[in-house]
Amino acid sequence: MITGFSLLAISKSISTATRFDAINPATGAPTGIAYHAASPDEVAAAAQAAAAAFETYRQTSLTDRAAFLDRCAANIAELGDLLIQTASSETGLAAPRLAGERDRTVNQFRYFANLIREASWVDAVIDHGDPNRTPMPKPDLRRMRRPLGPIAVFGASNFPLAYSAGGGDTASALAAGCPVIVKGHPSHPGTGELVAAAITRAVQQSGLPTGTYSYLHAGGSRELEVGKELITHPAIKAAGFTGSLNGGMALARLGASRPDPIPVFSEMGSVNPVFILPGALEKDHTGLAQRLHASFTNSTGQMCTCPGLVFVVRSPAAESFIRLLDDLTTKTDVMTMLSPKIRESFLRRLGEIEKIPAVRRISGGPHERSTMQGDHDGNIGAFGRPTLLITDFAAFKQHHTLREECFGPETLVVVCDKADDLIAAAGIVEGSLTGTICIDAASASDTALAARIQSTLEPRVGRLIFNGVPTGVEVASAMVHGGPYPATNQPHSSAVGSLALQRWCRPVCFQNCPDSLLPAELKEANPLGIRRLVDGRWA
Repeated sequence: MITGFSLLAISKSISTATRFDAINPATGAPTGIAYHAASPDEVAAAAQAAAAAFETYRQTSLTDRAAFLDRCAANIAELGDLLIQTASSETGLAAPRLAGERDRTVNQFRYFANLIREASWVDAVIDHGDPNRTPMPKPDLRRMRRPLGPIAVFGASNFPLAYSAGGGDTASALAAGCPVIVKGHPSHPGTGELVAAAITRAVQQSGLPTGTYSYLHAGGSRELEVGKELITHPAIKAAGFTGSLNGGMALARLGASRPDPIPVFSEMGSVNPVFILPGALEKDHTGLAQRLHASFTNSTGQMCTCPGLVFVVRSPAAESFIRLLDDLTTKTDVMTMLSPKIRESFLRRLGEIEKIPAVRRISGGPHERSTMQGDHDGNIGAFGRPTLLITDFAAFKQHHTLREECFGPETLVVVCDKADDLIAAAGIVEGSLTGTICIDAASASDTALAARIQSTLEPRVGRLIFNGVPTGVEVASAMVHGGPYPATNQPHSSAVGSLALQRWCRPVCFQNCPDSLLPAELKEANPLGIRRLVDGRWA
């Protein structure tokens, strides 16, 4: 049995701050374990410990740092079925989905371990000096990326493993040489404890300062306060957040309003538009309907890359596609959502969308309390029914609310009268993590239309997908998991891949630095064998 605690570095301590309970979303009942949110003193102590640890941790060799990340991966993997069972009971997510997310979490640590061993991410540049240059000598200049300092990471509700205590923000920040303080998500505190304990064991095993990693519970009346105190503490130098638009922008404003402003990297709302071209519909409307249905109902529609908008041109093939998508959605039973709070937000957004006269619900519902399952104490589970809506392009163009995210198992099909409407639609969708174009590559008209949509869509998304679905984010160096506002507030960054590490660094120039004081990456001998830019040429 796991007991509630606020984890500060490697120690357990019961906080005197507000108690809160984890809720099983399948029943609506508390899990029976009490947790205690971190007190202001614990938040401050974690920040101070991280600041102290930074002086040592940033000096660790890349080899030692990589070995530490590998230990984190091994310790999380060793949690086995207990981790999956705990996460499932707190989130309602299915065990196979969580097993895949656990593997992704482990692989992220290993990915960053390998990345920092290779070391090209430091972006080393050497411009040799010339003391004989006239009229002024040229100084010797050498530049590389260096860690920012302690990082605050905010756990995500929909990814209890891959974007939380040991997720991508945590792994990438640790890889960069930055201590991490995680604000745990109140929806899965037991899961957070397990992962946090695994990472703190790795801190011990690696002989690192205890402030290298800390985990703080946040719930009850302290749910927001813990985050505010972290963001505004002077020891914190940057933050990573995955969640709602309102939450992400509130944190960004707090970071910007400090006496010493800090960057906050917020991943927020995304509608992930899908454009299905006429040739693609004619060729395989059945397969497209099946794949899109599986995508928008994946994990009860609670993935940041679920397709919320689907655009088609009116035709017999489009009608067949919509009928099949309707049939698949109608046959899909109610699904457990992450929490009662998220279910309430989902229903509220559905209500806002359906207020538009031209929007029609063609499958899904009812969502009333009477249709939900309950236990003998009257607790009601957080259930949602997959919902398919339809409208026309004129309504989509007129009503801004149709271009905003509805987080949950819902998608809106927008029927256009002509192919040019698809291009116009691409021009008014808001910033998204992804944009998808489905084409028949053998069709000249589809290819020409796709090129125009791609040109219009590219400035509005972080990742362009062709003949696929947006769900599924590969952990790889070329991956971009980001995008223009409102998908993120930092469109030049990514929460996945090698760019994720760069968020936690800043460039530092060393001018006329003695060789004995230079970082290894900038020495002439190049002991790490990394690719460097030397006097304007790669070497």
